[in-house]
Amino acid sequence: MSIFKPVTVITGASSGIGAALARIFAANGHEIALVARREKELVLLSTELAAAYGKKPHVVPIDLQRSDAPARIAHELLGRGLEPAIIVNNAGFGLHGPAAELDRAEQLAMIDLNVRALTDLSLRWIDGIAHHKGGILNVASVASFMPGPDMAVYYATKAYVLSFTEALARELVPRGVRVTALCPGPVPTEFQERAGVSGKARSWLLGKSAEQVAKAGYDGFMAGRRLVVPGFGNKLATVLPRLLPRSLMLSTLERYQRGRGQKGASWPRRLPKT
Repeated sequence: MSIFKPVTVITGASSGIGAALARIFAANGHEIALVARREKELVLLSTELAAAYGKKPHVVPIDLQRSDAPARIAHELLGRGLEPAIIVNNAGFGLHGPAAELDRAEQLAMIDLNVRALTDLSLRWIDGIAHHKGGILNVASVASFMPGPDMAVYYATKAYVLSFTEALARELVPRGVRVTALCPGPVPTEFQERAGVSGKARSWLLGKSAEQVAKAGYDGFMAGRRLVVPGFGNKLATVLPRLLPRSLMLSTLERYQRGRGQKGASWPRRLPKT
């Protein structure tokens, strides 16, 4: 029997899908630890959730791009008598522009956050997660299913997240640990604002809010589904790479990415995660 209190750890919880996931987990009675680098936003969200549901989430302001971030999170939780029962890996970012023209160090930092930190946090508490009959919810993307010219490294990191999550889900079946990959399409959050992406014409892939994505992810995770793709258009997008010639997919996606920017916007552009 564990002496530690089970907690749901949500990374990238300061805005967008992460904040929406925090709200739905809180609404369903989970003890929550909010993790992100922006402390002010985390405190505001914690206060909001405490007022709404009577249980104040723990605030853990840590920049997950730091190589020691997972160890620091573990130290913080241990000091508060908490043990992760559920890990929600939502933190990440994207870079928009040709890979050869983007800053190499930034692209490597993207890999560190989207891949290394997610992998570390997914594996660090497996014994405790199994003990509490919890699980792991990793936020991937529709981008996981295809190559992405002009967002090459971002798409590649999302492909890793999907592959890793599905394989881990299979491996952990005997231990009763549920593992889910949530794969939304572009969502109208800070992604568009920071990217210089026009919000006037919604993409055919768009159509789900952060709240709708979070609900689909939560429901699928609690039901033990390995893969959740919210929305018909997004589901269709995951199938097309298997039906269309690879060269056609590449040229189509390149045109799509080139057309996303607002008039006058320049590359490279740093994007928060979808």
